[in-house]
Amino acid sequence: MDLGISGRWAIVCAASKGLGKGCAQALAAEGVNLVINARGEAALEATAAELRAAYPGITVHAVAGDITDPAVRDAVLGACPQVDILVNNAGGPPPGDFREWEEDAWLAAVRANMLTPIELMRRTVDGMAERGFGRVVNITSGAVKAPIDILGLSNGARSGLTGFVAGLARQQRLAARNVTINNLLPGAFDTDRLRKNFAIGAEKSGQSADALAQSRAKTIPSGRFGTAEEFGATCAFLCSVQAAYMTGQNVLLDGGAYPGTY
Repeated sequence: MDLGISGRWAIVCAASKGLGKGCAQALAAEGVNLVINARGEAALEATAAELRAAYPGITVHAVAGDITDPAVRDAVLGACPQVDILVNNAGGPPPGDFREWEEDAWLAAVRANMLTPIELMRRTVDGMAERGFGRVVNITSGAVKAPIDILGLSNGARSGLTGFVAGLARQQRLAARNVTINNLLPGAFDTDRLRKNFAIGAEKSGQSADALAQSRAKTIPSGRFGTAEEFGATCAFLCSVQAAYMTGQNVLLDGGAYPGTY
């Protein structure tokens, strides 16, 4: 299927590895020009070089830095001739017990996982509406639908973003002008972050990381973890011309792990 987005420009945040990289790869395969961002410059430049080599017909700009920094946001937006597609993504805050979190921890979580995506949308969606095309995909978490007790910072900040998007996506001046805003909610995906969590769990439990991973995979109806490529393909579809009638939705990708009906 031709997704109809060849030649468009996309910003993809946290794109040096994991789910963000999967989204960048899927968009590049559709002929989308990219501005990719991540904090680690070496990994980001390596991803940019990989994308340029694999898809020589597109332009890839890499802007390293913390996207929560206003100066970095300015640089990312300045590197993109026009923002047709925006993929908001940021690593989740650390797990823990809310009794241990001071105000600074909450402010950092809200800044990274709620306010920064909102600020990037504020600066791009009206331009999308003026041009008659725009796609925003916010990578949040399956914990928005089924909160995880040790991820209180993430549960709170990402739920705040989800509530905001529910209202913004339904503004007629955006939706009626072919601007869609949707959220992608990953469950357990085979990423560095997931492997790191298993390593931490292994230290605490005395079990091996592999044993913990196998045990977790058995709890998922599909019997495995998702891949970044699968995630990226779903993101690319949400950015397509075919998805123009889909907005304000929370798309859960978790291999069937969420037990609810709705």
